[in-house]
Amino acid sequence: MVTKAPIRPRRSVLYMPGSNARALEKAKTLDVDALILDLEDAVAPDAKGTARDQVREAVGSGGYGHRELVIRVNGFSTPWGAEDLDMAIAARPDAILLPKVSSPADLDRVAHRLNAARVPGTTRIWAMMETPLAMLNAGAIAAAAANPETRLDCFVMGTNDLAKETRAALVPGRAPMRAWLATCVAAARAYGIDIIDGVWNHLDDDEGFATECREGIEAGMDGKTLIHPRQIAPCNAAFTPAADDIAWARRIIAEFERPENAARGAIQVDGRMVERLHAEMGARLVAIADALAARDM
Repeated sequence: MVTKAPIRPRRSVLYMPGSNARALEKAKTLDVDALILDLEDAVAPDAKGTARDQVREAVGSGGYGHRELVIRVNGFSTPWGAEDLDMAIAARPDAILLPKVSSPADLDRVAHRLNAARVPGTTRIWAMMETPLAMLNAGAIAAAAANPETRLDCFVMGTNDLAKETRAALVPGRAPMRAWLATCVAAARAYGIDIIDGVWNHLDDDEGFATECREGIEAGMDGKTLIHPRQIAPCNAAFTPAADDIAWARRIIAEFERPENAARGAIQVDGRMVERLHAEMGARLVAIADALAARDM
């Protein structure tokens, strides 16, 4: 039986080219929540086979500690997609990231293969949201998560490809994309999956990166994809729950757990009216904070 994976921090999600063996080894020392071991965009066509072999070895050898390992395969229509998927299924990473997902059928195809191979439910499916059809079908794609057999656990925004496919400009504030980002956030939240923001391309613009992290948090993103290790620390700092917020969440949860409040939908806590939904939101915040604290023990 496929069960939903536990809540994990996904503040920082770093793309690592599968063709760079040195980078794959260095990743074991980085303070990042998740690694996308990339076989797609970051790998040249003549290096695809080498990347596949190195990613297989990296996942199999372990040593990545708390870091969530995600393999991004090439698309089904490419010359490399079938072999990539075969390898990823055999490697059993934490997740397989599918590029250019445009309909639930793209997820079903991979989920069927995973289930037929009796791969444990701990191997999830992540979906790149980076095409015009994905934006139009975001709700239907996210709804696949309602069926545990589909294993859908996370959306990853592919803002560079989305800009290319739609001809929308990538500008500070991302005004041309806000509607699409909000649509994907709403779809993810409607069906209980995470959503990771797209990359910031300008490595020499730290202020711009910090601003886009803040905008992503305000939009409801769970974390951000990264293209360089130097982005990890500021990203983690931005997406780490604030101590005051964690304390308030624990307070609300504790009050709703009192016997006299068990059947109540709204209560007063320290002079403020709070609803049970605030306790549910707080439970996720506390789970992430506890997971981060456990790493430091």
